[in-house]
Amino acid sequence: MQLSHFTAAIIFSFFASIVFGVTQRTTRDDMVRYGAKCFVYFVVGTILAGWAMWVVKR
Repeated sequence: MQLSHFTAAIIFSFFASIVFGVTQRTTRDDMVRYGAKCFVYFVVGTILAGWAMWVVKR
């Protein structure tokens, strides 16, 4: 099985968000909310970085 760069970045984002949520917040609800927010930030950052690299390449 071969992963694309985007898929690998999304998988990394998922697991990193779990770790950030668990280590940075104390209550379960705060952990879930913070982890979800981090995941969204990672995904948006990945898309923006990909777009910026496409613009620079042209």
